[in-house]
Amino acid sequence: MDLAEVCAQPYDVQSESDRANYARRNKHNIVNIDLPVGGNAYQRAGELLKRWILDKVLVADDAPSFTIYRMSFVDSTGARRQTSGVIGALRIEAADSKEVLPHEQTTPKAKTDRLELTRATRANLSPIWGLSLTESLTGAFAEPAELVGSFTDENSVEHRVERVTNQARCAMISNLIGQRPVVIADGHHRYAISRMYRDENPELDLARSILCYINELVDDQLSVAAIHRLYSDVSSQILLEHLGKYFEMSGLSRIDSSIIGKMTKDSRLTFISKDGVAMAMQPKAEMFSGVRNLDSAMLEHALRDCKHSVTYQHGFTEVRSRLTDDEISAAILIRPVSVAEIRRTANESLLMPPKSTFFTPKLQTGLVLRQLAR
Repeated sequence: MDLAEVCAQPYDVQSESDRANYARRNKHNIVNIDLPVGGNAYQRAGELLKRWILDKVLVADDAPSFTIYRMSFVDSTGARRQTSGVIGALRIEAADSKEVLPHEQTTPKAKTDRLELTRATRANLSPIWGLSLTESLTGAFAEPAELVGSFTDENSVEHRVERVTNQARCAMISNLIGQRPVVIADGHHRYAISRMYRDENPELDLARSILCYINELVDDQLSVAAIHRLYSDVSSQILLEHLGKYFEMSGLSRIDSSIIGKMTKDSRLTFISKDGVAMAMQPKAEMFSGVRNLDSAMLEHALRDCKHSVTYQHGFTEVRSRLTDDEISAAILIRPVSVAEIRRTANESLLMPPKSTFFTPKLQTGLVLRQLAR
């Protein structure tokens, strides 16, 4: 079976048309279970998963295993990159654990959907993303293992999965990851859901852990994009009045997707009004005493007394498109957070503001599933 036909982008980055396109590719595409639609959607997802197992569409490994997952892609700077990590089961820790750490503050999110889907399927359908603080962990994945499959997705990202069944190698990988804390990069919500499901089902040993992809927290293994800010329930003029107290504002004649790289080079942010007027924002150092040197933190500080609503969007093109929405009055493009800052945040047990980072490329759903009850 062609993996490209049965895998999909994560459920929370898909539009309705994305989901429809995946479903048309193959009747066994994972969206039919991971993103069910229609009446009795969760029940039908659970029944479909059982049918796929009975029909051998999904086949369980004969012995405990890890999956090495490699992605090769061109990043936003045009450089060719490869990242390697491992998919396996990560033990679910208490909320105050020092072994599994949150990466950033989370925004409120309804827990019903993923919890109901977990109850119906009794499975982890996609991995969360963890970053290991163990140095040189990447070397443990250098040796190729048994090839399961490879494909190139619609975003030109090459995906390759390899099965590790050698128990000595599995133990070595497990021991390395266990040496240092794991920071949750993506999937805080699903991790919280899994804790709830575990507590509901104390008799299920497999429910005490969650499917997780882990790679090393180092520059050459991570591609971090920014999540930009979109503002509503406030006028551009009022936003500019507040921002002008904290930033030197200067006009920009024209902007395109290269602006993100220029912002990083020049240490600036970019304001874009609904009518397309753009302004460079140079932080006034004296106005941010005691504030972390993160664009997201500086914006929270500058607008703390300004009544507004904010939503989040990655991608320059996507932000420009969202500015056509009636309710959106302006956008602010922010710079990507450095890997060094992510590591410092983890080492100091701090949390970044909500929606500070967007890790790319996204892990495909459908490559590995994990049952929580046999």
